[in-house]
Amino acid sequence: MIAQVNKSIVFSPVDIEISYKKQNPFLSSLQVKCFCSSRLSQNAKVSHSGSVQSPVILHSTRISRVARTDAQRVLFDYLHCTRNFDFNDAEHISKNSPHFIENLLTKIDNDKDVVRSLNKFLRYNPINEFEPFFESLGLRPSEVPLVLPPHLMYLGDNDMLLENFHVLCNYGIPRSKIGRIKTTVVKLVSCCPSLLIGGVDREFVNVLGRLNRAGLKNDLIGGYLSAKESYDWKRLIDTIDFLDKVGYSEEQFHDLLKTNPVLVFEGSGKKVYLLFGQLVKLGLKVNGIYSLFTQYPQILSAKRVKNLLRGIHILLGIGMGVEDIANIISTQMERLCSTALKGPKLKAAKYYPPGGPTNKLEKTAFLLRLGYVENSDEMARALKMFRGRGDQLQERFDCLVQAGLDYNVVSSFIKQAPMVLNQTKDVIEKKIACLTNLGCSIDSLVAFPSYLCYDMERINLRFRMYIWLREKGSAKPKLSLSTILACSDVRFIKYFVDVHPEGPAMWESLRNTPASS
Repeated sequence: MIAQVNKSIVFSPVDIEISYKKQNPFLSSLQVKCFCSSRLSQNAKVSHSGSVQSPVILHSTRISRVARTDAQRVLFDYLHCTRNFDFNDAEHISKNSPHFIENLLTKIDNDKDVVRSLNKFLRYNPINEFEPFFESLGLRPSEVPLVLPPHLMYLGDNDMLLENFHVLCNYGIPRSKIGRIKTTVVKLVSCCPSLLIGGVDREFVNVLGRLNRAGLKNDLIGGYLSAKESYDWKRLIDTIDFLDKVGYSEEQFHDLLKTNPVLVFEGSGKKVYLLFGQLVKLGLKVNGIYSLFTQYPQILSAKRVKNLLRGIHILLGIGMGVEDIANIISTQMERLCSTALKGPKLKAAKYYPPGGPTNKLEKTAFLLRLGYVENSDEMARALKMFRGRGDQLQERFDCLVQAGLDYNVVSSFIKQAPMVLNQTKDVIEKKIACLTNLGCSIDSLVAFPSYLCYDMERINLRFRMYIWLREKGSAKPKLSLSTILACSDVRFIKYFVDVHPEGPAMWESLRNTPASS
């Protein structure tokens, strides 16, 4: 199945960080990072043996097959016996690096005993092991200098590279094809490691086929993917089917993805479903929604979706009935999508000091929209708990909705944790960004809205410790936010620090190191 993406591969060197999940040895989490510059240095990289990786040079002296075989055997013995390489690794490298072997033979007199001469040469001239290794992975001789790590010559100095190599081998990827793996494939494996096990993922192949038919090449698709995301291929197919059903031509679909790929790929089409669901809630019929999308195909741009959802939110906020809102959408769709509406403001506010009657009116209006009952004891308590003007509270509330949470869900968990809105919009946005950067879904706030109440120092410190512990295989791959953040310091140290021999030292190091470093 991977071959379907990897067809017509153009080399793109990457180093993939792969760590096994202890609970399931067949799945891995991957993180992509480049390990060297793709720019070719003006000076050729020379190994300690004096060999230079350069395009193939035609030598005047032809090297016999016997000499090549002897050289392969010497290289195998050197890697396996002297450098303690695994038998299979040493055998593969020695038999699949002909250009390196040829360069090696130019260092000795081929007319003499090749085995003896090469053994003597290698005894005093250790080689740059990355050269034959990369060649054995399928890289062309001219490509090897592009990926040679600076200041390193022994493969053992980059144990992560070898570990990744072995993981890919264990998945059944031919050793000589690993060097030809494309960045797109790496991203796919990073966000969906299950693609490497079992049979062909037909939903993924279906998505790929549909996108190809719309004129999107594999390289372009790879550019839309993020290794930090996970993808629901079935939902993506449903999204594509939906767009097809409402009348998007392949050309329109192609243009939509080129200008707004986030709309389809981020959250596997979640924004499309969010908009569709909001329109259904307002009472619009499914066929009517299809008709609107057909009439206004441009409304699915990221900016227009944002404008429309904000417009609906404002109309609900001022107390307009759902039938009236549905009627406005049906007749004024283009205007709602193309204009960023602003919420109502009370002009009299400037004549009153903070906490004055206008502020109370604004705050009361905001709480009424959340579902509080006017003049109730619950409303009186809420007026004391929520700090800030009504427009500020609304702005903070909108920030959560615009992050991807459902309006009703936000209303519900704000009642559970009103202190969430007592922070500035900037602080809330930083905490949401931190959550997504940690690989957590925005929906995880539904179960634990109090996450937004913890300070950034606690969040960063505890999650950095947990991620380190997880990489060491001493923590479960997925834990709830509350498990990591809500426990006391004593309990956290017991279950997330002391469980690993190096834990206390790492904990102390993290405490003394800023999160940004």
